[in-house]
Amino acid sequence: MPNGRRYATQAVVSWLPGSLRGLQTISRARRSAGACAATPKTQVLLGGLTLANVRRGVAQAGSLGYWIGGPYARRGHMTAAVRALLPFAFGALRLHRVEAACIPSNAASIRLLENSGFAREGYAREYLCINGIWQDHLLYARLQDDARA
Repeated sequence: MPNGRRYATQAVVSWLPGSLRGLQTISRARRSAGACAATPKTQVLLGGLTLANVRRGVAQAGSLGYWIGGPYARRGHMTAAVRALLPFAFGALRLHRVEAACIPSNAASIRLLENSGFAREGYAREYLCINGIWQDHLLYARLQDDARA
């Protein structure tokens, strides 16, 4: 999907800072959820976020992923979306832990995670293959009992 392109209301789930109006997809097994971040009035697609690889049983954890279109970066939109998703992850999905990873040189992503209450937990060498290249990542997590960001 091209960044900033207009989509029908049905295709985009709106969010407002501090509240998540809905989720685009929640799998029947409750192992993933995703949402689109859009401007409430114009429905211009700003970015998206997913809560995937939800692990049940003794883990009760999931992995957060996100992206934002270049024109909308560094304006607080994704921080607001992540903060809106966390109560859903810890409440409705009953997760204990939400994990995220980012490339060490991505200062904006590091700020996003830290401003959303995530704690840096480690460094993973060649963690994900992005555009055909294995990339190192910083590992972050937010626990259900962590102080609210």
